[in-house]
Amino acid sequence: MSAGELPGAAGQATGVHDDARVHANARVHADARADSNAVYLPEGAPLDLILVGGGLANGLLAWRLATERPDVNFLVLEGSEHLGGNHTWSFHDSDIDPAQRAWLAPVISCSWQSYQVVFPERQRTLHSGYASIASDDFARVVGPILGERLRLGVAVTDVTPTSVRLATGQTLTAAAVVDGRGPRASEHLALGYQTFLGQEVRLAQPHGMTAPIIMDASVPQGGGYRFVYVLPFGPDRLLIEDTHYVDHHRLTDDILRANVTEYARSKGWTIAEVIREERGSLPIILAGDTDAFWADIGQQPTTGLRAALFHPTTGYSLPHALRLAWRLAALPDLRAPALFAAIRDEARQEWRAQGYFRLLNRMLFLAGRSDDRWRVMQRFYGLSEGLIRRFYAGRLAPHDKLRILVGKPPVPVAQAMKAALAVHPHRIRNYE
Repeated sequence: MSAGELPGAAGQATGVHDDARVHANARVHADARADSNAVYLPEGAPLDLILVGGGLANGLLAWRLATERPDVNFLVLEGSEHLGGNHTWSFHDSDIDPAQRAWLAPVISCSWQSYQVVFPERQRTLHSGYASIASDDFARVVGPILGERLRLGVAVTDVTPTSVRLATGQTLTAAAVVDGRGPRASEHLALGYQTFLGQEVRLAQPHGMTAPIIMDASVPQGGGYRFVYVLPFGPDRLLIEDTHYVDHHRLTDDILRANVTEYARSKGWTIAEVIREERGSLPIILAGDTDAFWADIGQQPTTGLRAALFHPTTGYSLPHALRLAWRLAALPDLRAPALFAAIRDEARQEWRAQGYFRLLNRMLFLAGRSDDRWRVMQRFYGLSEGLIRRFYAGRLAPHDKLRILVGKPPVPVAQAMKAALAVHPHRIRNYE
């Protein structure tokens, strides 16, 4: 990759962080130009940080560093040709504080003042703000801000706390390397999965929706908790996402794609064009040993799903990624040991606060028939709007936790008690 091929030159968009150091970083070693596959480094000061992976968590951290810490010399290495990948990230307004919401405003694709949920025996509109960020909009805004500090199409084969080895054989070093390449397998976590495929479509006629449907569980269930998620991005443009809470990755793209098509047909919508397609499988934590999980990481600073920083029940990760980005960018010491300690501390705090959510996950996945899991969520959405907002934000009060569990349970009591006691991963893997 030559200097002329580097994406996102500084100064291409409003709000670009345009200081002399960024322009200086556009210079490359002239004698290195012969190797078109090399990652050329700017002359001058050594690197403070290398962020491996240009997804949401590292993207937010890089953006925060670029705007708040011009003294920090860093690179972002992304394996694909697109910052942020191909995703849609959503959050409730009450998940983050007003200052963070204002800071995010340039990348927000759509926002709404309410949302809907639909179940076989309940339909409800909740009057709470909801917003979504399309990765294309994220890249359009953040890419130019990062400028020469963003390197796309760079394959990484190995990382250590202070070095990165590339597929070309080149090794880069920095005071710290942050690994944000998505979730990693761990024997210390027992997981379910939220598997989904979404299509952004253009319809032949306007759809008439004014608010998103974040759960439509009136659809056939088919071996797990299934719902359809619908975001109205324009008068005739929708993201329709078929989502399943399942024990294992067993659903093919063809099945999920057919479900999206059938859902549109059931609503009387004619799809004129499929604009894009996204897919994923998010971990849902049932139980784990957080100390063993972090011991396995081996002092490596990590972010996002790789650090298990996400809502354990919903899989939403943007609020966690945003809080961590703000915290790390404010640290006076950005060397690897200090970064690792701060990230582990953040993750441990979240883990302690999330025990109740893991309990609910075990009841959802382990108690009762899988086709009846929708009953748990239907009952939950009959509770107060304030409680539901606090649930999504991960800030349940003691009386909220009691309120969720009191009353007629939607799953057999004996099975719920057994699931509640399965607090170690090995007990869940051998669960009967």
